[in-house]
Amino acid sequence: MMRSSLFLALTLALGGGAACIGTADAQTAREVRKQTEASMTLSGVIDIGRDGQVEGFQLDHREKVAEDVATMVDGTVKAWRFEPVLVDGQPVRARTTVQLRLLADNLAGNTMQVRVTDANFDKVRDENNLGSDDIRALNMRPPVYPDKAASIRGQGVVLLLVKIGRDGKVADVIAERTNLTSVGPGRTMDMLRDVLAKSSVKTARNWTFKPPTTGKDKDAEFWTVRIPVHYAFDSKKERYGRWSAYIPGPRQQAPWITGEDEKATGTDLLPEGGVYMVGRNDGPRLLTPLG
Repeated sequence: MMRSSLFLALTLALGGGAACIGTADAQTAREVRKQTEASMTLSGVIDIGRDGQVEGFQLDHREKVAEDVATMVDGTVKAWRFEPVLVDGQPVRARTTVQLRLLADNLAGNTMQVRVTDANFDKVRDENNLGSDDIRALNMRPPVYPDKAASIRGQGVVLLLVKIGRDGKVADVIAERTNLTSVGPGRTMDMLRDVLAKSSVKTARNWTFKPPTTGKDKDAEFWTVRIPVHYAFDSKKERYGRWSAYIPGPRQQAPWITGEDEKATGTDLLPEGGVYMVGRNDGPRLLTPLG
């Protein structure tokens, strides 16, 4: 449990006018707050021992994170245990990057509970991997900020599932999920999700990619990738270490077979600007609960 300084930061994040869109009466505002969680996304580097234990953890930009939050994250990550990383059948020390989502809830007086609820682990670093096993973007022009969203300073992240044909062109695309970081009346948030999703899908249909030329997936009939599209008025650097409203949207299923494990985690935490192949588990496998 964490006390007053964190409570105040969260109150400002969720109660300040900058985080709100549209207008709402008291009843509507209460309903919106029921859907709203306080979220913070952090990143770092984990060193994994031969037995899968965490030998070290370095939180990125620690100076931008409240000390009580940073201490909690340190303790949580260092208690994790991974499946040992094998090279030629032998366990080795490894290093992975991690993206973490923290959620704050259970407000009571001036206290709250903060917990790690999701994590995304990048592939273990391999200096010999040149990326030819992966889908790579050739033309991925970002969408224009929709006028309807910009006029109300609506912000969010659209997770796209993109089906790529063997010619590198987009065969199909859906907005898998649209998570908002602006709070407003239900109808306004529904409208915002719709315009952000449609803008992303329309632009993505013209993207082109270079298919993999090596590896086990090179002869596939098609490939599915997940691409996050961010709509925000402040930079990623400015957002780091800050609490913000987080209203997760409903998840849509792709009309094609993606091959993804139903238990896959971290899909809402993919870094901006990346192309992430679905159904491939390149990162280390966490054996213990997140915390």
